[in-house]
Amino acid sequence: MAYGALGVASLRCMERFGLVGLPNAGKSSLYNALTGSNALAAPYPFATKDPNIGMAKVLDPRLDALAAMSKSKKVVNATIEVVDIGGLVEGASKGEGLGNKFLANIREVDAIVFVLRAFQDDDVPGPSDPLEHLRVVELELALADLESVETKLSKMKRAARMDNSVLDELGALERAQVLLAEGRPLYRAGIKESDRELLAPHFLLTTRRVLAVVNVSEDALDTIPAQVARVAAELAPPGSASENEVEVLGMSVQIEAEAAQLTGQDRIDMLEALGLGEGALPRLVRSAYHLLGLRTFFTTGDKESRAWTFNAGAKAPECAGKIHTDLQRGFIRADMIHCDELLALGSWSKARDVGKLRVEGKDYEVADGDVTEIRFNV
Repeated sequence: MAYGALGVASLRCMERFGLVGLPNAGKSSLYNALTGSNALAAPYPFATKDPNIGMAKVLDPRLDALAAMSKSKKVVNATIEVVDIGGLVEGASKGEGLGNKFLANIREVDAIVFVLRAFQDDDVPGPSDPLEHLRVVELELALADLESVETKLSKMKRAARMDNSVLDELGALERAQVLLAEGRPLYRAGIKESDRELLAPHFLLTTRRVLAVVNVSEDALDTIPAQVARVAAELAPPGSASENEVEVLGMSVQIEAEAAQLTGQDRIDMLEALGLGEGALPRLVRSAYHLLGLRTFFTTGDKESRAWTFNAGAKAPECAGKIHTDLQRGFIRADMIHCDELLALGSWSKARDVGKLRVEGKDYEVADGDVTEIRFNV
């Protein structure tokens, strides 16, 4: 029996990334552009006091191609949750600005997108150097983590006198304390994966994955490569431990927000006229999606083509459960083919006829881009 005989039940917790930066960096405008929302974006500090939460589509040309191949009546993109967090200021770790409320909101996200302002505007207060934005944000997050680690260390040292099982965790906290005391956020301090796992239960701010957006003015698009290079050299210099942990993108948030208000050919025409191709928003969402360790598999047919989100390394039954829990419970096998091969063949029936569908069992590790039909019995 194939998955199509059941209704869809997605019970997983949505992964989320948070937009973080100084006031007036462009966070709320970027949030609106990503989610199609209308959150207040004003040129004064703390226009956003409580976090705004919305959904961003993960645009995927592979899904569009599969839908066209299958002549699908419905197309469903993968989505990711976006959180617009109020502006951070220097001294936040000591309660300045939104202080602890701001820091608590960051603890609720799985990855952080720094929005760094790189434009001068006399009507918008605040620094215009993205490296100054980066310095303040990173220092405040590191100081907040340092205070948290020091509190936990005093308790864990007492516990370690009677319980040797906490020694590894204690060691990870002590190593983190040294790095944080130097003002170094842990995501770019080269900590071992084993330490990352030991620190996970403590929900530290700087163990999250990071993506940086350098926000330039509408008339400074030609400066994007240089501005991105400056931030990347500071955040993830070549050969450093953070080179593969951090990504830096450049854009004019104002232009992207204006383009997001348009639909269809009008949006395409505007972006192409500016030489921006598909625009930076789809790249940003895809980068954040992969930063979180998320991947995509597909189902396709004449009724619907859909992108499904799974964690890298998941096996076939777990992915079947993303479609419906009964598929995981009664999993027998999965007919699989990569989307590139399926699109080249032209149809699912053709792939079956020429013997290109792979029969995969419970131990198969699903690959990004796989197209599947699940066989099950309950």
